[in-house]
Amino acid sequence: MTLDDVLHPPIEPLATGTLPVSPLHTLYWETCGTPGGIPAVFVHGGPGGGISPTSRRFFDPARYHVMLFDQRGAGRATPLGETRENTTDLLIADMERLREQMGVERWLVFGGSWGSTLSLAYAQAHPERCLGLVLRGIWLVSDAEIDWWLYGVRNFFPREWEAFASHVPADERHDLLAAYQRRLTSDDPAVYTPAARAWSRSEGSCLHLRPSAATADAFTADAVALGIGRLEAHYFQHRAFLRPGQLLDGMPRIRHLPGFIVHGRYDVICPVRYAHALADAWPGSQLRIIEDAGHSSYEPGIAAALVDATDRFARDGHFEAPPAR
Repeated sequence: MTLDDVLHPPIEPLATGTLPVSPLHTLYWETCGTPGGIPAVFVHGGPGGGISPTSRRFFDPARYHVMLFDQRGAGRATPLGETRENTTDLLIADMERLREQMGVERWLVFGGSWGSTLSLAYAQAHPERCLGLVLRGIWLVSDAEIDWWLYGVRNFFPREWEAFASHVPADERHDLLAAYQRRLTSDDPAVYTPAARAWSRSEGSCLHLRPSAATADAFTADAVALGIGRLEAHYFQHRAFLRPGQLLDGMPRIRHLPGFIVHGRYDVICPVRYAHALADAWPGSQLRIIEDAGHSSYEPGIAAALVDATDRFARDGHFEAPPAR
């Protein structure tokens, strides 16, 4: 099974545009599918990851009208990698501004990795605007999750972690986040650019169950690395601007909404235990663990489960498991 076997065929946008959200930040957005179809919003990961043409392919274009956007500092949003005026609450407000501009009353919220975090925070802030949620690669922003990303992954990807850690002097490696932050917030491109590349490459090297050199290389491109490196470190440092335990504590606000959670068994970016924690706090949600996958939504098993979720929601309006035969 390949990715093309499970995704919907490639599709071009119906429309593209920009959305100024402050004097500093301008978002990029696009729509695809069928006007009048089920409204959906695609919330990308990272922070700083941005959308891609493949992002459109998780939805049946005959059934959905999909809005996709690059968050502040990410992808084709400008300025790239900008951390000023960049908080979770502001991103939630941006989503509301986009929804209003698109004339949408309620939409299906689809997000993976950091996109799952932002999707949950958005839904808890605006449950009345959500039809349901499709989430992948759950990240709940606990200190344990951040520490795992910075240090725990070396248990599975030791050489990749050594390359990440060795970008800073040995006497700074006890606090990799602070060490990278000092470099990523420098005004000197000769300092922040290689730091962003090292940070981003480390993540790209660990996304898949079977490591992909092409993915790792793609994550070192400046257009990718600057957004991911700067924004991930920024959001890590501020614990995503959320209170400890905020997302699980807020689940009563959205427990009535249909939810579908997909997670790779061998996800070393966002360990699977947090997907179980979310499902336990969300009675009625559907949790699907993909036994032969890591973190990436572009692994065939994860992609197939996500497409199944959007197809089932389009058909039934919920995610209940089909009856046993």
